[in-house]
Amino acid sequence: MHNGIHFISGLPRSGSTLLSAILRQNPKLHANISSGVGALVTSTLRDMSQGNESAPFYDDARKLAVLRGAIEGYYHDVHPERTVIDTNRMWCSKLSLMDRLYPDARVICCVRDMEWVYDSVESLIQRNALDLSKIFGFEAGGTCYDRFEQLNRSSGMIGFAWAALRQGFFGPHASKMMLLTYETLTERPARAMQEVYRFLGLPEYRHDFENIDFQVDMVNAFDTSLGTPGLHSVGGKVEPRKRLPILPPDLFDRASNDSFWKRKDLINPYNVKII
Repeated sequence: MHNGIHFISGLPRSGSTLLSAILRQNPKLHANISSGVGALVTSTLRDMSQGNESAPFYDDARKLAVLRGAIEGYYHDVHPERTVIDTNRMWCSKLSLMDRLYPDARVICCVRDMEWVYDSVESLIQRNALDLSKIFGFEAGGTCYDRFEQLNRSSGMIGFAWAALRQGFFGPHASKMMLLTYETLTERPARAMQEVYRFLGLPEYRHDFENIDFQVDMVNAFDTSLGTPGLHSVGGKVEPRKRLPILPPDLFDRASNDSFWKRKDLINPYNVKII
């Protein structure tokens, strides 16, 4: 990876796949849906920890070398002149590690009004009425209230991502982050991408926002294996798509209080850029 690596993280259902699809138009970049790198890093760290009898053989320098080797081995087939953009919601919780591995790396954190994050998941579940989703353990029972609670818990799809985002935002390496709102990405994509390239320190590219194409067999197979077809489906013109909420009003209102980056009294100690 001669041209380095950057990351996409943040909240689910908030534009990370759309952002990757746009970035893929640039022949100098490699971007995709969430990769296996995050799981590879965490499992490798575990294997080098004190829980393993071989831990004494791993000093900090060797740990860093092994982790870099794992990441760069994963991307061995990417052309060396392309900059890698890896996607995973866990990166917001690993900024201190990232700073040790790749000090120049930056993280684009996709965010969206929280009520619409929950609503988007529920809409997807109800749209796939004949499939059971791995998001909820392939359970056939339950209501939108049960699903909301599962999503919201600390290990849930949304709860973990939200907590990781806040950890990064208020942590000592927050300067490595930029928050990109779904609203800006879909309503003003040209401005959004200008800010992305500027933050990553990469030359700008003229994107075609009228024709986004991200129909990849591997992606479709991955979504199907999760029992959630369409989880990463994007395509066509980049534009906001208005619809009525599918969640009951009490759940919709409850979630709206969690969009902390929108609060007028927001404390932003490290001046994280919010686009």
